[in-house]
Amino acid sequence: MNLDLKKTYAYPDKRGRFGQYGGQYVAETLMPALRQLEEAYQKAKKDSSFQKEFQYFALNYIGRPTPLYFAERLSKKWGLKIYLKREDLCHTGAHKVNNTLGQILLARRMGKKRIIAETGAGQHGVATATMCARFGLECHVYMGEEDIYRQAPNVFRMKLLGAQVVPVTSGSATLKDAMNEALRDWITNIENTYYCIGTVAGPHPYPGMVRDFQSIIGKEAKNQILKQEGRLPHGVMACVGGGSNAMGLFYPFIKEKSVRIIGVEAGGEGLKSGKHAAALVAGRVGVLHGQKSYLLQDQEGQITPTHSISAGLDYPGVGPELAYLKDLKRADFVAVTDSEAMQGFDDLAKLEGILPALESSHALGAFKKIKKSFKKNSIIILNLSGRGDKDLNTVAKVKKVSL
Repeated sequence: MNLDLKKTYAYPDKRGRFGQYGGQYVAETLMPALRQLEEAYQKAKKDSSFQKEFQYFALNYIGRPTPLYFAERLSKKWGLKIYLKREDLCHTGAHKVNNTLGQILLARRMGKKRIIAETGAGQHGVATATMCARFGLECHVYMGEEDIYRQAPNVFRMKLLGAQVVPVTSGSATLKDAMNEALRDWITNIENTYYCIGTVAGPHPYPGMVRDFQSIIGKEAKNQILKQEGRLPHGVMACVGGGSNAMGLFYPFIKEKSVRIIGVEAGGEGLKSGKHAAALVAGRVGVLHGQKSYLLQDQEGQITPTHSISAGLDYPGVGPELAYLKDLKRADFVAVTDSEAMQGFDDLAKLEGILPALESSHALGAFKKIKKSFKKNSIIILNLSGRGDKDLNTVAKVKKVSL
């Protein structure tokens, strides 16, 4: 598929589709709520007061703009000029807060008093709870029982912020199942409840809306690299679970055809093992959580269990825009195993003095795979989507160290 991106890339379309992907595959009872949300968001986008409020809190509460840091010692190891977009320095410790700020401001504008959310690694839950505390809203966060165990520090943070954390024991007790329960809650409590989705997935208008809020990452990075290097990068990289940190960085570069776009999925114990979460690399097209996209599924179309050392990447699908970019051949995707991600974690810790989230560690672990496709000293921007404090228990378990 060939397109003149300069002229034609404007997605989602009016039907909420990115090519064949996206859409609104939901129960009829949810359609009024989705139409209400889309109308409210379209009005907010054009309202200068909404934009000013978003910018005010982004600057003074989240701490934007985040730095674009030249990782000198990491660059020397790989023979590339690697810049890190430091989303780990945002308030709450990850990029998730960019989106929750936008959505909670929108929910308040719509008069919704009760907020629900799903979370895997816990960062979206923490970010939602943070914004609900700031604006005085009731907060309920659905989280798989397995993830509650893996991300105990973030569970405690949510509770300290006043949120009710709702354990989900069905299915694999991870992010997929937490999203299922959140959708059931929303159907039951549509009148007073706003569902704050954490990634660029789900039914329209969520994929495009979440991307728009997160695109502040790529807009800043684009301006920063032009100031620091006097040119655009040769490539931009990010880990991919649902895809919000990836699309946040990628979106402002999509029309820049000289810039390669590389997404890094969770390869788990290896693609041949079947224990992974690489929907774009190894999945097939299907429908899940209100959208059409690439999914991990069996021959009967049933969602298959996923695995990743990272709770935030342990999802059997991916946002529809990333699926579309794959089909356009505008973005390349690779899978990185748990052990390769741990190597990425160790590299950044020991070479740059930064502890990355295990999600971001997957992108860091991909340099060995992609370096040969770039010339020496090519400029790469990597989105460091979060900090590693939340993952210390998992890292200690892998390294067989007791805390």
